[in-house]
Amino acid sequence: MTSKSNIDILAFGAHADDVEIGMGGTIAKYVQQGKNIVICDLTKAEMSSNGTVSIRQEEAKKAADILGVKRISLDLPDRGLYMKAEYINQIIAIIRRYKPALVFAPFQADRHPDHGNCAKLVEEAVFSAGVRKYMEAEGSDHHRVKNMYYYMINGFHKPDFVVDITSTLPRKLDSLRAYVSQFEKTEVTVETPLVNGYIETVEARERMFGKEAGVAYAEGFMTKKPLLIDADLLGEN
Repeated sequence: MTSKSNIDILAFGAHADDVEIGMGGTIAKYVQQGKNIVICDLTKAEMSSNGTVSIRQEEAKKAADILGVKRISLDLPDRGLYMKAEYINQIIAIIRRYKPALVFAPFQADRHPDHGNCAKLVEEAVFSAGVRKYMEAEGSDHHRVKNMYYYMINGFHKPDFVVDITSTLPRKLDSLRAYVSQFEKTEVTVETPLVNGYIETVEARERMFGKEAGVAYAEGFMTKKPLLIDADLLGEN
């Protein structure tokens, strides 16, 4: 039996800012609709070329406040997100604690290996979290997630579906701008793709997805399961 969900969405990222890049507008949209959403960063991003762990934690909190969500962070190793049972079990514990209806993770096809590895770890955890006897000794109740979807970070892939974020794009962009250490150049900045118009590139991608769907801006998502459309496709009542 599937256990009752406590929150609507649990969004995982390898690093703080991953979730905002991929689905900040969608999160802001559903928060406005009263949905309960939690972001979980798997690492403290200690290997980042710019910023420090403490700075990035402060920026992550500010971004979460802008989106109106709760944010938590595990302490898995940055650039060390390999398939280990101890890592999977920590993610399972988060899933079972919050009991989300939906889980989101990065799309695996991404230039940064941590993003794809995050998706693989979360996939394993989502499956095992629903197995009643798995980690039974820890005393946590199993929880079966309704669906798992994937957001894009660095990619321009053809999405399986999009979410209209026209009204919440400004909030998404504000959440990204909270990461000053990652997206703005200073006298001590190390050159990375993020400090050379990255936010503008993300905005352009969402504009492209929106245009394809007939709206101003949209975020694209991937799914491994068919989507059930329980509606009149002709738009007739």
